[in-house]
Amino acid sequence: MHTCAIAFDIDHTLAVDNKLERIAFLRLLARIDREGGRIPGTLDQEIGEIDSLLERQRSGAFAIDEAVRRFVRERGLDDATPFVEHFREIVLSLVDHVVVPLPGVPRMLEELRARGVATAVLSNGWSPLQQRKAERAGFLGPVLASADIGAAKPARDAFDALVARLGVPADCTWYVGDNPRSDVVGAHAAGLRTAWFNAEGRHYPAELTPPDAIVTNICDVLGLVAIPVAR
Repeated sequence: MHTCAIAFDIDHTLAVDNKLERIAFLRLLARIDREGGRIPGTLDQEIGEIDSLLERQRSGAFAIDEAVRRFVRERGLDDATPFVEHFREIVLSLVDHVVVPLPGVPRMLEELRARGVATAVLSNGWSPLQQRKAERAGFLGPVLASADIGAAKPARDAFDALVARLGVPADCTWYVGDNPRSDVVGAHAAGLRTAWFNAEGRHYPAELTPPDAIVTNICDVLGLVAIPVAR
């Protein structure tokens, strides 16, 4: 039985996806135009609308399929169903081309496997995209996506699902992520230990619950397994 575990966010923690879902939506615009839809805004306006739509989707407001349907209907086409599968196909076809593991991540993950540390990924998003992103980063363990478990970070239910999947007590589990609110505050409220991944030299919001550790180099995650878990 594992005595400790480390779980990760994906985006800007294990890898960067270079806005691949935004790219997929922009590609949908070409099909919408061909099929008689309307493009109401400039390119900058369309990008802003796409980013806003994706932000709401990732927060748990609705699933990615519904996001695509809204996007298509708002541009004048009633039958959005064909666009849903097309969107998924575009996104998955982009993963190997645009998702880039962050420096040190494959080596860090390999070392955790060698040490026998239980690991998992918890990410807001949909499968198989999150699964493919994780694999692209070199992660071979279980991947929990919010769309599949029915809860999105920072909701406690999301972290409870993670702990149940790992089979390690929450207070013996570290969660590593770059987002102070959804990753650090959410995991802390669920009883996990928290590590804020801050590779960009940002300031942590003073009004939020501070992390138990700050990681600026992803390989420093290896030191977390040596930190006593008792709070």
